[in-house]
Amino acid sequence: MNRAHIEFLSSPQWAEMLRSDLLPWLTSVGPLGDDIVEIGPGPGLTTDLLREQAARVTAIEVDSRLARRLAERLVGTNVEVLEGDATETVLESDRFSAVTCFSVLHHISTPQDQDRLFAEISRLLRPGGLFVGVDARDLEQLRQAHDDDTFTPVPRETLPRRLKAAGLEIVDVDEDEYQIRFVARKPA
Repeated sequence: MNRAHIEFLSSPQWAEMLRSDLLPWLTSVGPLGDDIVEIGPGPGLTTDLLREQAARVTAIEVDSRLARRLAERLVGTNVEVLEGDATETVLESDRFSAVTCFSVLHHISTPQDQDRLFAEISRLLRPGGLFVGVDARDLEQLRQAHDDDTFTPVPRETLPRRLKAAGLEIVDVDEDEYQIRFVARKPA
């Protein structure tokens, strides 16, 4: 991610947006269960929300500097931070009650790598587990905000087919002015 993007994702304004926008929607989805994986926590403001929702959170961050800082900040909490590529983890299959992915998918370089992530998420989820995500729509102003950064949005119309190919069932997909939100489930 570019520097401006990281600074915004660390800001009090972003924290407030998460509390006023993401958290009410996340709560409406229903309980995420006891053991959550968060893909791409970045500076960890979403992690702070998730750790209030579950007994255990595993955060997977590809950026070594961000992973190290988050791990140091959350030492002694219910969060384990792992540095690595979330498309290929060593985590136990069928373990997690939910996997979350907030504003991360568009930072994955190719649709094929996004599909690899979806397959890994399906492997990690226990039967009946939820995959909950929010991501950017393909808008010119968002493309401009990702200058010197990856921007590969997931089209809403292809998401159900791609998640189904990974072994997940769509529960809900909606969009607003800037983002799509989705809930998928691993069949029980």
